[in-house]
Amino acid sequence: MSVQTEGTELISEMRIPDCYLRSDIERVVNISKPPTCPVIVFINSRSGGQLGVRLLQTYRNLLNPSQIFDLDDEAPDQVLSKLLGHLERLKADGLRFAADIRDNMRIIVAGGDGTAGWLLGVVSDLKLSNPPPIATVPLGTGNNLPFSFGWGKKNPGTDRESVKRFLEKVKKAKIMQIDSWHIRMKMRIPAEGPLDPVAPLELPHSLHAFKRLSQSDVLNEEGYHTFRGGFWNYFSLGMDAQVSYEFHTERKLHPERFKNQLVNQSTYAKIGCSQGWFCASLVHPNSRNFRQLAKLKVADRQGQWDELPIPNSIRSIVCLNLPSFSGGLNPWGIPNDKKSRERGLTPPYVDDGLLEIVGFRDGWHGLVLLAPHGHGTRLAQAHRVRFEFHQGAADHTYMRMDGEPWKQPLPKNDDTVIIEISHLGQVKMLAADNCIAKGAQDVYNPSLHSFADGNDVEVEGDEDEEEIESRRKFGAAHTFRIDFDHID
Repeated sequence: MSVQTEGTELISEMRIPDCYLRSDIERVVNISKPPTCPVIVFINSRSGGQLGVRLLQTYRNLLNPSQIFDLDDEAPDQVLSKLLGHLERLKADGLRFAADIRDNMRIIVAGGDGTAGWLLGVVSDLKLSNPPPIATVPLGTGNNLPFSFGWGKKNPGTDRESVKRFLEKVKKAKIMQIDSWHIRMKMRIPAEGPLDPVAPLELPHSLHAFKRLSQSDVLNEEGYHTFRGGFWNYFSLGMDAQVSYEFHTERKLHPERFKNQLVNQSTYAKIGCSQGWFCASLVHPNSRNFRQLAKLKVADRQGQWDELPIPNSIRSIVCLNLPSFSGGLNPWGIPNDKKSRERGLTPPYVDDGLLEIVGFRDGWHGLVLLAPHGHGTRLAQAHRVRFEFHQGAADHTYMRMDGEPWKQPLPKNDDTVIIEISHLGQVKMLAADNCIAKGAQDVYNPSLHSFADGNDVEVEGDEDEEEIESRRKFGAAHTFRIDFDHID
């Protein structure tokens, strides 16, 4: 079989006819067989300089333009709700191929980690009985999600042959489950001064203010701010998030300087040096370590909370779900068997309901990750994590979720500032041959999969039904606003 014939067959296996995509077409065209690997493609045309635009054009030339969506024009929750609803109606009308297309559908999302997280949040929030798995095209700066699952971390080619090679990988990719993590940030409203997170762009896609309506809500009566969100790769707090914040701020002020991945990475490194990440004692003598800022508590699967002792030197904490951070580095590394046994550590699977918690002293400590077997300070593995900030320790701190940073003001005269992270189900990812993420399903253990149904929300005694339901969603659908000029 010729290469050209193989390429034509691949496209026919992925191309979806208009009548199965658009509800405004009344007549359903008879086809001899359904596409065996139908794909829906979402592209952030603002990512990667002009790469997003060119990739959009290539996909539309190869496949049906109606199955390719520019995220600058259409929100994915609306697209998927409309499309899946249309397929369900066709299926109810007895069109067998509609069910085949729905069951075999795969999603491709091209953008940075922020864009990929948007799609993951939307698919999670739609609560589908059979959610389509997702492949990620690396168009951002860090590209930790694509790298973790074998799709690379360099911006891809945008020509026809490069896209065909990527589609072939999507067709052959295996499906993996990965954990989703819910974050809740709660603080008392101060007498004066706002506490809303300050971002150089829109806030992370799934971090949003939560307004409770219950009249019996004691916390609401006492006046609390509550923010909720979710992540799939990591949440970090401290110096690394500050460097990321400064980078994104600079990119917003001077977008013309950030059109190239190598230039972006070089600028990021320069900002890290200028912010004292490498030379705190000389440039930033007052920069605080983590222990001055907050306490860190962790809980196991049985719900037992313990305070985690943090060394005085630690200035950054990373709660890690995937084996890729800051452009492909693995902060946890691979502990040897002896250390794992001594500390009760388990392999860092992406679907085991555990976060790996790592600490860093400074940028020099981070450079250790470049060496073979390099790693940060391994602090713990946990099913739930809680940060409790000290009263008056600082007027703000810096946080980051899946590559998107913000500056968080803190109340000066109140110690009621809590950030809690808990497990919230799983999503399906597509993994290519070079996947570095490992799943517990490869070494099956029933105890690791007892919460894999997507509804494992720990319930506390003072929570009502509205509160519990809110924790089953990330808020990516319907409530998400995005700044396309600056998001990866």
